[in-house]
Amino acid sequence: MSLRIASVSDTSAPKYTAPSGHDPFVDWVRQATPYIHAHRGRTFVIAFGGEAVADARFPDLVHDIALLHGLGIRLVLVHGARPQIESRLAGRGAQLRYVNGVRVTDATALACVKEAAGVVRVEIEALLSLGLANSPMAGVRIPVVSGNFVTARPLGVIDGVDYAHTGAVRRVEHRTLRAVLEQGAVALMPPLGYSPTGEVFNLSAADVARSAAVALGADKLIFLIEDAGFADRERLASNLLARDVDRLLTDTPDLPDEIAACLRAGAESCRNGIRRVHLVGRRDGALLRELLTRDGSGTLISAEPYEELRPARIDDVAGILDLLRPLEERGVLVRRSRERLETEIDRFVLTERDGLVTACAALYAYPRDGMAELACLAVHTDYLGGRRGERLLEHIEGLARARRIERLFVLTTQTAHWFQERGFQPAGLDSLPMEKQVLYNFQRNSKVFVKAL
Repeated sequence: MSLRIASVSDTSAPKYTAPSGHDPFVDWVRQATPYIHAHRGRTFVIAFGGEAVADARFPDLVHDIALLHGLGIRLVLVHGARPQIESRLAGRGAQLRYVNGVRVTDATALACVKEAAGVVRVEIEALLSLGLANSPMAGVRIPVVSGNFVTARPLGVIDGVDYAHTGAVRRVEHRTLRAVLEQGAVALMPPLGYSPTGEVFNLSAADVARSAAVALGADKLIFLIEDAGFADRERLASNLLARDVDRLLTDTPDLPDEIAACLRAGAESCRNGIRRVHLVGRRDGALLRELLTRDGSGTLISAEPYEELRPARIDDVAGILDLLRPLEERGVLVRRSRERLETEIDRFVLTERDGLVTACAALYAYPRDGMAELACLAVHTDYLGGRRGERLLEHIEGLARARRIERLFVLTTQTAHWFQERGFQPAGLDSLPMEKQVLYNFQRNSKVFVKAL
């Protein structure tokens, strides 16, 4: 039995390409269909800054939001207004004051916050009301509801600093928000909160978005990050666990304030029941790419690993066959029938990403000889990075040790160096269990490698 591993260090992996003549648009729609079905009826909270509203491309983002609404997604939009506030303060010869990274909102600043929030709200409502022919909004009717959804409290005096009208979310009126969403409207939430005493407080949009998502039990919380700040994206993994965020913030104290705030809010949301939080650079089409493609375009924070390594089940047979087929067609792997795979499925382990089998491997034990074969180690050609091959190898080795297996062997035609780099040594055919020697295919002439465990 020959073996093919495709890993980050295996650049010779054959690439599978779609048959010629395929329409890329049709292919994309078909690939997006599972996500369209999965998202229908779900609740998403989407947060973006005032910079997005001031951008000349903001109508394009609104068109994408309208598309999501048309796909049956319940949307809560949380907007910021920082540049609009700063512009008004500058007109009055003042500016926002920050202490320990937290803004201080005096009476002058609060007046500017109210004005800016009102203007931004109207601009968003106006764009969501467009219905021009020959535009993405043609024939669209999207009701938008804004209101006093947030009850806030003052931050008060911290380390001798009075933060005045800067506040924090106390609670979100989730019943009212749900009623708005159930009526088919988009809920619009400004960075403002109100107290039972009638006061108005300037809030962090990230805090409002996090609180709204948790109160609603939203399916997703999405932060659209400004491109300038998201230039540090290379320092963020495409997937983060909530428990890793604190360490990341400690290790990279120079992260832009916006990204740091969203990371904190995202991790806290995951700890409070939100399964997935997305940080997406605010580029044209990035929101759609994040939500309607398997790999997305940003950073995903989740409470549990996004890509799961687990034993294979009978309903994984089709996915494993799809993964192996391109390699079998090229003669890299010995062809397996569906029937054989079904009878041997309990020997397979795999990694799964949103229902796609991204890698697999199998362990065939020969306990009398104290040996086991590592077989069918393969990684999807779209996912050659991320140490998937190494993770599966380590997992298989752990399973073998648990069964008191002393040596692991592989048969391979093209990946000898990969295995040698990971502790496998060349061996002769006579080193294999007799049962395996009888089945050896001399026509394939696979090389034998053995690793002591």
